[in-house]
Amino acid sequence: MAALKDLLKDLEVSVVQGVVPDQEISAVVYDSRKVTKGCLFVCIEGANFDGHTAAAQAASQGAAALVVCKEVKVPEGADVCILRVADTRYALASLSAAWFGHPAQKLKTIGITGTKGKTTSTYLVKSILENAGLKVGLIGTIETIIGDTHIHAENTTPESWLLQSYLARMVEEGCDAVVMEVSSQALKLHRSQGFVFDFGIFTNMEPDHIGPNEHDSFEEYMQCKGLLFRQCRVGIVNRDDSHWETVLSGHTCTLETYGCDGPADLRAADLRLVNENGRLGVAFRVEGLMEMEAQIAMPGRFSVYNALTAIAICRHFGVSCEDIRRALAGAKVRGRIEPVKVSDEFTLLIDYAHNAMALESLLTTLKEYEHGRLVCVFGCGGNRSKLRRLEMGEVSGRLADLTVITSDNPRFEEPQAIIDDIITGIRKTDGKYVEICDRKEAIAWAIEHAQAGDIIVLAGKGHEDYQEICGVKHPMDERVLIAEIMEEGNAGQVCKCDRGYLP
Repeated sequence: MAALKDLLKDLEVSVVQGVVPDQEISAVVYDSRKVTKGCLFVCIEGANFDGHTAAAQAASQGAAALVVCKEVKVPEGADVCILRVADTRYALASLSAAWFGHPAQKLKTIGITGTKGKTTSTYLVKSILENAGLKVGLIGTIETIIGDTHIHAENTTPESWLLQSYLARMVEEGCDAVVMEVSSQALKLHRSQGFVFDFGIFTNMEPDHIGPNEHDSFEEYMQCKGLLFRQCRVGIVNRDDSHWETVLSGHTCTLETYGCDGPADLRAADLRLVNENGRLGVAFRVEGLMEMEAQIAMPGRFSVYNALTAIAICRHFGVSCEDIRRALAGAKVRGRIEPVKVSDEFTLLIDYAHNAMALESLLTTLKEYEHGRLVCVFGCGGNRSKLRRLEMGEVSGRLADLTVITSDNPRFEEPQAIIDDIITGIRKTDGKYVEICDRKEAIAWAIEHAQAGDIIVLAGKGHEDYQEICGVKHPMDERVLIAEIMEEGNAGQVCKCDRGYLP
């Protein structure tokens, strides 16, 4: 319970109807299905539903006050206070922060934005800080972590009310800090408002999320990313990205930079690829604001950027070089070029790459290592763009030595129809391929036919632990499938199932 006048302290409001009630508000609600007597109902507009259309219903159900940004109609004589604001989503963030007692003020807050690298960087930061003895909460694409509790994520950055509730639980759990992914949509829709981040980080920028219900243009996408740097005290940015100055336009924070190529404040130099006993990584030297040797247990140049992101943040917490080295050397992020040990003879990785851009980046990175063959096992989701299937097939055919085409989340489409589309793309290249519709059989085939020095990557599922078929999500975790395959020892029995082009 809280007094409405206290919740409104940080907002500019005008009273359209009634008076601000003296009694305490019973709840802050933005879902019309959760309206209760004495609550404050915030009318927000979503992609499919506008809360303003539920104003009359909320008033009839006993809401004490409504927060609106456009005209609403309520039953004549309804005892409800109507408050108008410029933007109800911004208002919801401010009201939620006040409702939960401004929990962000009791934590060190770290927000990471960018097209790629957010997820891995958040886990690296959490790992390094916890190695140094801090208790750290995490909010991101895969999950929210509060103490020992792991909560599946629906959005990269949750709605502001839910975000503030998570921060409040972290305070209750004794967390010292929170590291979170901040999506462009969250910044555009003010989900992350209501507090100032201690640290805001920009990783990189590529055209993405352009379209209906996302961003109208690449320029708008960059502008939304840049909002974080008007809402943080210290901005830490990848100076090697060609868009960093545009993204930082109008920033209000102090700035630090990191990179590999230019005159950044924190730099990685002398990069060396590491391939040891089926595990891939990169060793490098850190220069500038810190001086140390480091090695990240993940492949590719982009992994060095993720490591630099984490180092740049964690140095502000006084973390020692030794703690940073130890955390990076043991780094492992679920579904992000995640190694699964099955042999000393070849490398097996799981990755979330589920579009052509991500798959090309992944396969190009892996080709930099000395290896036997590069084998790519992937499928595409149903009820999604057919162009994605053609593009991913063409990318894998061009870059992989062998592609194993299989099923992903067919949803309401026939798996074989999706596979046929992928084959259309791969046939634009000279790439060798086999098709095995059942994903477990496809993985078993790849393992059974592995050769010394091979790198096998299972792309598309990553952290997902289900397969969606006809609207039903069936349990399917690739780590579990691999364990079953190795325990059963019968991977070779599926050879009769494969079809394809193996000249």
